[in-house]
Amino acid sequence: MPSFFIDRPIFAWVVALFICLIGAISIPLLPVAQYPIIAPPSISISTSYPGASPENLYNSVTRLIEEELNGASGILNFESTSDSLGQVEIIANFQPGTDTSAASVEVQNRIKRVEARLPRAVIQQGILIEEASSAVLQIITLNSTDGSLDEVGLGDFMIRNVLGEIRRIPGVGRATLYSTERSLRVWVDPAKLVGYGLTADDVNKAIAAQNAQVASGSIGAEPSTATQRTSALVLVKGQLSSPEEFGAIILRANADGSTVRLRDVARIEVGGLSYQFNTRLNGKPTAGLSVLMSPTGNALATASAVEEKMKELSRFFPANISYEIPYNITPVVEASIKKVLTTLLEAVVLVFVVMFLFLQNIRYTIIPTIVVPVALLGACTTLLLAGYSINMLSMFGMVLAVGILVDDAIVVVENVERIMAEEGLPPKEATRKAMSQISSAIIGITLVLMAVFVPMAFFPGSVGIIYRQFSVTMVAAIGFSAFLALSLTPALCATLLKPVAAGHGHARRGVFGWFNRMLEGGKDGYSRTVGFSLKRTGRLMLVYAALLVGLSFAFVSLPGGFLPVDDQGFVTTDVQTPSDSSYGRTEAVIEKVEKYLAQRPGVDNVTFLTGFSFSGQGMNTAQAFITLKDWSERGPKESAAAIVDGINRDLGSSIRDAKISALQPPPIDNLGNSSGFSFRLQDRGQKGYPALMRAADQLIADANASPVLQKVYIEGLPEAGVVNLVIDREKAGAFGVTFEDINNTISTNLGSNYINDFPNRGRMQRVVVQADSRDRMKTEDILNYNVKNAYGKLVPFSSFATVEWSRGPTQIAGFNYYPAVRISGEAKPGFTSGDAIAEMEKLAGKLPRGFGYEWTGQSLQEKLSGSQAPFLLALSVFVVFLCLAALYESWTIPLAVLLTVPLGIVGAVVAAMLRGLPNDVYFTVGLITIIGLAAKDAILIIEFAKDLRKEGKPLVEATIEACRLRFRPILMRCSSAI
Repeated sequence: MPSFFIDRPIFAWVVALFICLIGAISIPLLPVAQYPIIAPPSISISTSYPGASPENLYNSVTRLIEEELNGASGILNFESTSDSLGQVEIIANFQPGTDTSAASVEVQNRIKRVEARLPRAVIQQGILIEEASSAVLQIITLNSTDGSLDEVGLGDFMIRNVLGEIRRIPGVGRATLYSTERSLRVWVDPAKLVGYGLTADDVNKAIAAQNAQVASGSIGAEPSTATQRTSALVLVKGQLSSPEEFGAIILRANADGSTVRLRDVARIEVGGLSYQFNTRLNGKPTAGLSVLMSPTGNALATASAVEEKMKELSRFFPANISYEIPYNITPVVEASIKKVLTTLLEAVVLVFVVMFLFLQNIRYTIIPTIVVPVALLGACTTLLLAGYSINMLSMFGMVLAVGILVDDAIVVVENVERIMAEEGLPPKEATRKAMSQISSAIIGITLVLMAVFVPMAFFPGSVGIIYRQFSVTMVAAIGFSAFLALSLTPALCATLLKPVAAGHGHARRGVFGWFNRMLEGGKDGYSRTVGFSLKRTGRLMLVYAALLVGLSFAFVSLPGGFLPVDDQGFVTTDVQTPSDSSYGRTEAVIEKVEKYLAQRPGVDNVTFLTGFSFSGQGMNTAQAFITLKDWSERGPKESAAAIVDGINRDLGSSIRDAKISALQPPPIDNLGNSSGFSFRLQDRGQKGYPALMRAADQLIADANASPVLQKVYIEGLPEAGVVNLVIDREKAGAFGVTFEDINNTISTNLGSNYINDFPNRGRMQRVVVQADSRDRMKTEDILNYNVKNAYGKLVPFSSFATVEWSRGPTQIAGFNYYPAVRISGEAKPGFTSGDAIAEMEKLAGKLPRGFGYEWTGQSLQEKLSGSQAPFLLALSVFVVFLCLAALYESWTIPLAVLLTVPLGIVGAVVAAMLRGLPNDVYFTVGLITIIGLAAKDAILIIEFAKDLRKEGKPLVEATIEACRLRFRPILMRCSSAI
């Protein structure tokens, strides 16, 4: 093959240009992301049961759904949250590679089987099943420029004109409105109801009966008489459309002709459907919409599509409504890729400088440099065909590949240059001779390098996805590099190089002369060292064995990790006021946090979602999404880590009425909400909620006292004061009151009751009945509610019920069908995430029997990667051994090659220990690369030693001479790789 291209250099150029052309076409078609889609695909199941307590919600709704999820095909784990607002959310994670559409269908079918057992109110509210993502991609806000629209008006506009459009964008998994649409609110007055002898249930039934769609039919429809000449629809206005029409609903018609209408006992308005959430942007109320990616979405493409859609929609907005996207995670993606591209360019330049220093001829240097872009463009084509993206991992592979890509070309050029300098052959003949010596070596080292990286592509799970992206990039680049070394490189050597007289290969004066003298001195010293070592192999093998023992100990003691936590340009802050706080109390704390962040250097925008946090939902929660200024505008004191530390330090000490927790996001989307660990303590022995909380408190106390851990806390809402309405069922029965009537009255007055819908400006919106705010502020108000008994008389709750205060959960979490407590934390400075995981497992082992634990999110993937790494390294070494055995038809030569590998690993482990770096995914990738490079250098020496042995030289002399001949190219290759 080399001879073919040596004689046909234009053909070699055409092939290379075709590779460049296809690669250039592929680049715009490749999606761009910070990381590939690593997190397991997830399905979200959500519903609501207004007014239900967390315990009732968990037992009557959540547990029934969880039972059906057990055994779903491909399910990895599932986690549930049941809160005091009557909201249920279950996230079911599936094995990587699972088809999310098929998983969604199976989940829907399983829930259909259990729907008949769920409360009627839950079925009425509906069960939403959709592809889930925990990573908030963007937050969109709408503002009223003239102040004419309140939050409800803005939220209603957003749900009518924006929400549906955003949900249809490819890549969007979920779009959630953190405001409210409009609804017809009927605020009943319990005292007036008593005065008229009515109950809340009477109101519900009257609205349901009189606000109804009527299927009225038509006159003259078939079958008709023979004389009928016309037909027409009959219209009956059944649905009401304004507060005035609802106010005229007749609740009771008296015998004297008087009537009691809805407006007599209630205040009716078009208000908000829910007052659970609010959005604030830089201290001002707005309507907010969070955009979450689908599990298969691409962050950059999805965010760009959302921005384009908002520009398009804004052209149809009224003049007094504007929009902003104050929170967007994609700038870090663009910055990361830009930084890697800069590093890639710097690597190419440095490799060029190194080669020029060694080869000392611009023609010699250009030839290997040409190979780099051609091979990288070929790798881009492979990525497109494999369905991958341009991301940190694939780009990291390309940066690392630059030093490897020039290797084959360096081997060719250096050998051609040596033959020309030593023998005085013209370029074409020197190239032919050089290729006859090294073609088999090039093929051998290519197979070995590919064999090193190929096993990475077959590892399962999320960690396998990380390795696969890197593996495909490296194997493709190496394959193209080897092909070019056998085609384009010899063609260029034969046509571009100029003849050199024998003995005149390198400069003798100046900087190059000094460098050549140093290199020759090093070569001679290296040859003497090899000869000295060959006479003392026994003692050196003892030293080698000692190094292996030390390496094993150092490798095991190296702390574990997953991926480094970087400054991504944004942070989050969780705000929790005491569990019994009202919204007004929480809002006062939010204003203090906003005031602090407004004067904090490095902060650009602050978006607060009140009523929502990653810990849970409630009136005492809020979550701030803080966008930082561009990295170029921030110094070390304004880094994400420094800002997080400042928020926790300053606000933690100055705000006593709330718990403030600022966190950096995890490096991988959808693997948790913070960069710390994610631990789930489970009640596996049916110990009960109080015992589970005692165990959690004990574990957290031990963890925060540990020298390894810090900021360990329960990721959820604490217990709160609860009102127990104790109903004496015997007394209620004696009064002729059924429990169903009691339940309906309580649900309507306190929890609100959705009756039906009404048309409002082209959209069907809900009619909701609830007691007016002043009639549900105190516990005494509950006892004043009345229920109608079997005899049509009103009976006050005080006749058969009492009120008691106690404490109870505001949120119940479950993990894999067990009641659980979500615990988060992080390692102290000087310790890694792997140290934190090991410490938590040790402390959890001290808990009483009946309590178990599991890891989730990034922590689960870190454990999987840690357990897979040794096997991955061993598999790579074994595959290299088999390839070398087949290449050399020998079992001993591969052993000689692989004996060099531990020496390279020793350097990597020592460097990692000195820098305090963990044994993470990047470290594992680096070790695998070292295996290939070390084997490659050994192959080059062995190939030349074999040729010298064929010429009749003794084994020791051939070995020393091969080491001397390959000293310069190996040194040049290593310098290029570094």
